[in-house]
Amino acid sequence: MTNTELPIEIAGAGPAGLAAAITLAHAGRKVIVHETQKEVGHRFGGDFQGIENWTSEEDALSVLENQGITTEFNKMPCRNGTVFDPNDKRYEISSDEILFYIVERGPGPGSLDSALLKQAQSLGVEVRFNSRLRHMAGDGILAAGPRAADAIAVGYHFETDMADGYWAICDDALAPEGYAYLLVMNGKGTIKTCMFSGFKQEKIYVKRTLEAFQRLVGLEMKNPQPHGGSGNFRIPDSAYSGPHPLVGEQAGFQDTLWGFGMRLAISSGVLAAQSLLSGENYDKLWQRDLKPQMETAVVNRALYSLSGSRGYSWFLGQLVSRQNLRKALRQQYQSSWPKRLLGPWARRRYKSRRKDITCDHIDCHCIWCRGECCVHD
Repeated sequence: MTNTELPIEIAGAGPAGLAAAITLAHAGRKVIVHETQKEVGHRFGGDFQGIENWTSEEDALSVLENQGITTEFNKMPCRNGTVFDPNDKRYEISSDEILFYIVERGPGPGSLDSALLKQAQSLGVEVRFNSRLRHMAGDGILAAGPRAADAIAVGYHFETDMADGYWAICDDALAPEGYAYLLVMNGKGTIKTCMFSGFKQEKIYVKRTLEAFQRLVGLEMKNPQPHGGSGNFRIPDSAYSGPHPLVGEQAGFQDTLWGFGMRLAISSGVLAAQSLLSGENYDKLWQRDLKPQMETAVVNRALYSLSGSRGYSWFLGQLVSRQNLRKALRQQYQSSWPKRLLGPWARRRYKSRRKDITCDHIDCHCIWCRGECCVHD
């Protein structure tokens, strides 16, 4: 059997792993995806998240379609919304262009995860649930999710009679160095505090977040279900573990400022698959296509965490004054000489909780050590 006839194994059935599988299957390769959980999107369970639409001039859904990735999932385009500063001052967000798409995560019908799974399986990808891949002898991709909590989002999913929309609060008393948010779509909602510090006081911050949204927008929740998740943000020296590409949050591919990471995760999966198909070096591909945005996001994160309450108010005032808000946000993610100059300072200020210790054994086939804790003779 030739190398091209051997199946390519993927550890993890999240957006990055399934995007890689879809890309490989489009090229005619046999793919087996191993997922430790019993279903796709298990850790999200109906969470609402956003696919950002400002880091490229092309619409995010068009980018996905051009990558060969399905957009047949439930989504709500978001233009207008409301953000509050620490003094409860209201800032009305108004955009002629779509800023982001609310999507549902988890195993349910219409979710992003279910749509990706359906596409992969329709292309012949074999997805094995309750399967933990412990050894990868041939070609493969590691896509097993975050390895550390650089940020946590904690709150509730619920049913509601509230109108569709999005609301956010920038206040360290609710979400240290982060933001609190409320997303409502089709009679369901998600409310979370997204924290970059203060994790041990999460119950206090969740309580404050609920009280704030009840006071400011009349939050109504039916059948609330507690939920929490973590995010891992870093720029790796290399996104390989031994010979295998690391993709998605396992590699740290996330937006370090606000945690909008689905586009980065999916793109990393596509690039990893392309590297296996073409023989190109994966590090060169993601460093070319993803690293500039990620480096700028680290600077944005350092500036945001330093700004405090007064800075949040100034930032929001500047945001709502822009005529083309989507363009203004895109500019914040573009590499520029001031941000390149601030890069070393920002990297010193922001430190991922995941250590970047690369496994240097070039023939390493270990799967779960991630190049961090394996010991080689």
